[in-house]
Amino acid sequence: MNEPMLFLPLIPLLPFVGFLLNGVLGSKLPKALVSTIALAFPLASFALVARAAWMVYSGLALPVIEHGAPEWIVFGAVHIGFGLALDQLTLVMLLVITGVGFLIHLYSVGYMEHEQGYWRYFAYLNLFLFFMTVLVLASNFLLMFVGWEGVGLASYLLIGFYIDRRSAGDAGKKAFVVNRIGDFGFLIAMFLLLGSFGTLNFSEVAAQLAGHAAISGGVVTLICLCLLLGATGKSAQIPLYIWLPDAMEGPTPVSALIHAATMVTAGVYMIARAHALFDLSPTALLVVAILGTATAFFAATVAMVQTDIKRVLAYSTISQLGYMFLGCGVGAYSAAVFHLMTHAFFKALLFLAAGSVIHGLGGEQDLRRMGGLRKQMPVTFWTMTAAVLAIAGFFPFAGFFSKDAILAAAFQHGVSGKALWTVGLTTALLTSFYMFRLWYLTFLGESRADGPADSPANGHGSAHAGHAHESPWIMLTPLVVLAALSVCGGWIGMERFGAFLAPVTGGVQAAAGDGGQIEMMLSALAVLVAAAGWFVAHSIYGRARNDRANASLALPRRVLERKYWVDEIYVAGIVRPLEGLARYGLGWVGEWTLVRGSAWLLAGVASLSGEFLRRWQSGNLRSYAAWLTAAAAILLIFVLAGTLFGINGFADTIHWAVR
Repeated sequence: MNEPMLFLPLIPLLPFVGFLLNGVLGSKLPKALVSTIALAFPLASFALVARAAWMVYSGLALPVIEHGAPEWIVFGAVHIGFGLALDQLTLVMLLVITGVGFLIHLYSVGYMEHEQGYWRYFAYLNLFLFFMTVLVLASNFLLMFVGWEGVGLASYLLIGFYIDRRSAGDAGKKAFVVNRIGDFGFLIAMFLLLGSFGTLNFSEVAAQLAGHAAISGGVVTLICLCLLLGATGKSAQIPLYIWLPDAMEGPTPVSALIHAATMVTAGVYMIARAHALFDLSPTALLVVAILGTATAFFAATVAMVQTDIKRVLAYSTISQLGYMFLGCGVGAYSAAVFHLMTHAFFKALLFLAAGSVIHGLGGEQDLRRMGGLRKQMPVTFWTMTAAVLAIAGFFPFAGFFSKDAILAAAFQHGVSGKALWTVGLTTALLTSFYMFRLWYLTFLGESRADGPADSPANGHGSAHAGHAHESPWIMLTPLVVLAALSVCGGWIGMERFGAFLAPVTGGVQAAAGDGGQIEMMLSALAVLVAAAGWFVAHSIYGRARNDRANASLALPRRVLERKYWVDEIYVAGIVRPLEGLARYGLGWVGEWTLVRGSAWLLAGVASLSGEFLRRWQSGNLRSYAAWLTAAAAILLIFVLAGTLFGINGFADTIHWAVR
């Protein structure tokens, strides 16, 4: 038996043990011990993943390892177990989840030091890591769905961590409800898979598809579209992206973990894992590509005018996830996963660096109240600079290689692909602009601690630029590590990365990284576009050092500031009608028929039966004797009737009489 097969279950179980210890005993333990427990178990899980990666790299382990487990659900010919599987795709995901996840845990020790509920925060963080590892290790759709729902639960708990803030509670509920809509699609897809293939195991479904199983293309397309609905919920794509910006109400490290490195990438991972289905449905792939491209462009336009530093990054995450969907939609699954990995590095760094800024300014998040922090926070400045250059797509930073691979794959995907590439390239221009806007407004120029008259403090604190300070090294160390990964994380190259994932993601790959003339031209153009975005941001914010808007752009700016009124449209078109139906329609019907009607029925039955039985309790001994005599006579008649008709036994006699 391979060694990785022995410790495979420990990878998710170790964070779960940390959750149990801190969740049950944390309130009684000293803070140092809570921190030790919270860090030790994720670190041990990462060590196991790193050992498995080294064994695979050294050729000492099989490329695909499945760990059998007791059967979970058995009905008819369907057998579903708690099976875990480790392959190249799982390995990449686990390295990102446990590696970046541990760095965020380490950062949180400093960031959350003075927060109430310290033990509760780390218990939730370990629980999230447990469910996310279950999600990617699952060998079947149903166990993946358990992890899928688990990260939704843990996300709800972490987003609403600040229980004294109504906005945090509302954001947590919004994330939970919106994700349930997507999960409905996932459930329908599983029912269709069972009906069509008789199994939910990934390898068995792929084997049947490879063997040309008798299944119509329409059913495959329907399954893929239902899976896509689930993916749009978890990975915050149109139309279910609306929960992610509000999720910034949670602690900043939560944003880095859930909404940059792990949970929001679950939808991309699921599509890549189910690529055998999507490859047979060009319609579904086209929908994935269009949806991702539209989301990338839409979110980038909104990010251009946001004033909350975390909301800029939130919309940036939605946009970058759109790139990953574009990669999957054009069949470049390896390129999508490559960008997933590099994005985890630079986006986690961006969130943690933003958290360092917020920490150094006493809780301030408004960009209009920042500025001039370069000298007070040099480590944060330089590490965040690396992340900005990476997400903007400058060579040789990590984001250049992964985003370039997706755009190159789209360009070579026919006429529709070139249209998608054009929108993707335009989005890259916007990305460079809004990230350098954030960079200038945060670190350069003079301090704007007093802020404009129309930008009051946001309630999380107030800026005091004169007292701005660098974060402690327990927070800066993860920034330095992530900055190094943001610089060199893409140097592995798309060609080698794609070759590594090829056994899992199949043969439909982007022709990127082969050094061809077209790829070189596209890469050069992408760098020029990134430089153009920087130049525009520098022209506006690099000199005046403020967030002024040209009067001629007031209307489009207002549209973007209101986020195209999408939230208002959802509230007016969906939320309010449902509330009215629940309150005045189903509410009244349910109250008068189910609640009050049932109560009246039960009360009437009780009253009538009580009235009838009351007459038996007269207190008259002669009446009791008469009832007893009548009952004895009835029993005697039954017995005699049974004897007459040859029925043996009292029970058989009653059965005969009733019949």
